[in-house]
Amino acid sequence: MAPLVFIDGDQGTTGLQVRQWLVGRNDLRLLQLPSEHRKSATHRVEALNDCDVALLCLPDDAAREAVALVRRPGVRVIDASSAHRTSPGWVYGLPELGALQAERIATAGRVSNPGCYPTGALALLKPLIEEGLVPVDYPLVIHAVSGYSGRGRAGLEDHEGVGAASALPFQVYGLGLNHKHVPEIQHHAGLAHAPVFVPAYGHYRQGIVLTMALHLRLLPTGVTAAHLHAALQARYAGQAFVEVQPLVEDVGAQRLDPQALNGSNRLRLAVFSQERTGQVLLAAVFDNLGKGAAGAAVQNLALMLGLSAAWSWECVLAA
Repeated sequence: MAPLVFIDGDQGTTGLQVRQWLVGRNDLRLLQLPSEHRKSATHRVEALNDCDVALLCLPDDAAREAVALVRRPGVRVIDASSAHRTSPGWVYGLPELGALQAERIATAGRVSNPGCYPTGALALLKPLIEEGLVPVDYPLVIHAVSGYSGRGRAGLEDHEGVGAASALPFQVYGLGLNHKHVPEIQHHAGLAHAPVFVPAYGHYRQGIVLTMALHLRLLPTGVTAAHLHAALQARYAGQAFVEVQPLVEDVGAQRLDPQALNGSNRLRLAVFSQERTGQVLLAAVFDNLGKGAAGAAVQNLALMLGLSAAWSWECVLAA
């Protein structure tokens, strides 16, 4: 019989997207609570323990509570919140993080989906740090702009609701420099110090552009933009959902569109450089509701159910 999947929190932005991509498939069954039972603790506990995989699309505290309610040993959990991203006993759900990460996810009982911003930051940083091209104590500053759906329902209401006309076109936040994604980035990248992280929301629904600037003079002697680019290409060669843009000469003509990969589980990485100043810009473009949330959850689900790597992309195309 096809495995039974319960999406706990299927009315939120991530849960709705996951459900849209999974509904109607014949290689799994979706366990959905009727609207009148969604707030019933009894029915929710039953669903969490009757399923094969519980996919939690909840706020952090609610996700912790849901995990505590899972009592049947056979139930596997994917948590899309930030509650368990650095917790012992949980496998980090970024399959491209390392050579064996997909295998770890495939056999795990507890998987924590990565955050949207960390997905781009780690995809860029991890290979470069592991290859010794970027020191673990580099003073990193990460800038990222997301669509307003990254705020969840509050963002949708502000920009699509009755007061949409007065919504800010652009806003920087996290100015206390203690965004909840910082420990996640530092931990999984293996950084000696917390990076400075400056996130923002734009007046568009979804999509992320994330950038990190590097000074070649602060990198090991002889490291060039070409070395950084080659390391990324080598790491992601053959990966189904990560592409590395080629180095181009006419960088001035390039533009980064945060919405370029919307509706997909794809992640696009790029390296830009200025030889005269010895400066390099690392960039990632992806959908905060795709590879940054629902797409990653579906990709992890595919691994845990032993389905093909292309399966999660097929889910998107079929939606």
